[in-house]
Amino acid sequence: MPGRRNDSRARAAFPRTARVNQVLREVVADALERLADADERLRMATVTAVATTPDLRNATVFLSSLPPEMAESLDAHRTALQRTIGHEVRLKRTPQLAFAPDPAVASGERVEEILRRIGNDAPGAEPGDGTTADGA
Repeated sequence: MPGRRNDSRARAAFPRTARVNQVLREVVADALERLADADERLRMATVTAVATTPDLRNATVFLSSLPPEMAESLDAHRTALQRTIGHEVRLKRTPQLAFAPDPAVASGERVEEILRRIGNDAPGAEPGDGTTADGA
């Protein structure tokens, strides 16, 4: 009798946590969109990613930006968001949510700023015009 790991069933294309992260990102984004109708502070909330711990007990929701007033509102709505996840996603436990700004967005902005400075330092470029020496 073959072991469970050696059976003929197809393995998942990617790990369970990655699939859970994707589903949670979609559910939280939809819930935040609905909450934004009632709470003005959530209007510009954009969920970029979700990272869950391997035991799926905790999840960090990454947002494109997280001003203090938005963080305060998210903390107030945390239980409602977790309840929505509990209703829409079939998991043994509903993860405890935490919110953080997405470090990838900050890194991308830093790279863009460096590229702008390089373009402005190019010979023949006007300071602040955003063009390079070849006119592009």
